[in-house]
Amino acid sequence: MREAPGRVIVAVFASHIHRMQQILDIAAKYGRKVLFNGKSMVTNSRLAKELDILSVPPELEINVGDLERLPPAETIVITTGSQGEPLSALARMALEAHKQIHIRRGDLVILSSKFIPGNERAITTVINNLYRLGAEVAYQEVADIHVSGHASQEELKMLLNLTRPRYFIPIHGEMRHLIKHGHLARAVGIPEERVLLAGNGDQVRFDSRGAGLHGRVDTGRVFVDGKGVGDVSRIVLRDRRHLAADGLVIAYVAVDPGARRIVTEPELITRGFTLEEEQAPLLEQARKVFQEIVLRALNEPTQDWLEIQTQAGKAMRKLFFKLLERRPMILPLILTL
Repeated sequence: MREAPGRVIVAVFASHIHRMQQILDIAAKYGRKVLFNGKSMVTNSRLAKELDILSVPPELEINVGDLERLPPAETIVITTGSQGEPLSALARMALEAHKQIHIRRGDLVILSSKFIPGNERAITTVINNLYRLGAEVAYQEVADIHVSGHASQEELKMLLNLTRPRYFIPIHGEMRHLIKHGHLARAVGIPEERVLLAGNGDQVRFDSRGAGLHGRVDTGRVFVDGKGVGDVSRIVLRDRRHLAADGLVIAYVAVDPGARRIVTEPELITRGFTLEEEQAPLLEQARKVFQEIVLRALNEPTQDWLEIQTQAGKAMRKLFFKLLERRPMILPLILTL
């Protein structure tokens, strides 16, 4: 911050009050004013001030209207968005969608956090957009600026010794973290049978006999589609991914089983698979395969048209993969008169 020629924008977890205080102290040291930005950041900083756990001298804090009035080298913005959250303040700045704050050449953006696994793509997208707008970005890969806000093992042991819980349920983190936390609890004297490892959905019951795991409830993502909540099954989602990735081919024909003849010529309709004019020979070949299967079925003593549709789908799918290495969703329709 001492060397930054323009504004400094620090993205930090809104729950990390101590880090906010560190930034405020540095701002005072180098003669910069501070703006809190982002809904949760503004709320948490206000509550922390009311509880006297965040010290903000009145002359140090500014509002968003003051940001344009003051020289860039005299301001710091403490904001949300260190994990690239799509609607966070920093992400909106990076997309030039923030109503009050616009990234300018010479700004220094600091991501005061580690990349949480799974958020890497979102964070790097924000970083790239910030660079595109002319900012310099400091983050864990290029600068030694971050130390974890999580408690160390010795701090966790201290908490267990201070509280001496009768039962201990480690939470937050992956299973490897929960198991290791349970080991710490046993190391400070909590009996193994009173350390309960509960995963997402596990039910923990406390009664006169003690505590234990009893049953599960469904947990996880709930898909909202229009007015439906949770009514889209895994099969429907699988079909949608299939359609999105490989497209759709509909093959239809009308037959008269009694007369053992095809009433209408077989037709193929494609969507998202290939341009029909570019692959006309291939589609004609698929149409003939479909036609041959239907004609062969008409000459059989009995016909199971659902089974014949399945056979036609498999044959066309094999043909498309052989020639194009694509697997479109194929819907053969045989209409009987």
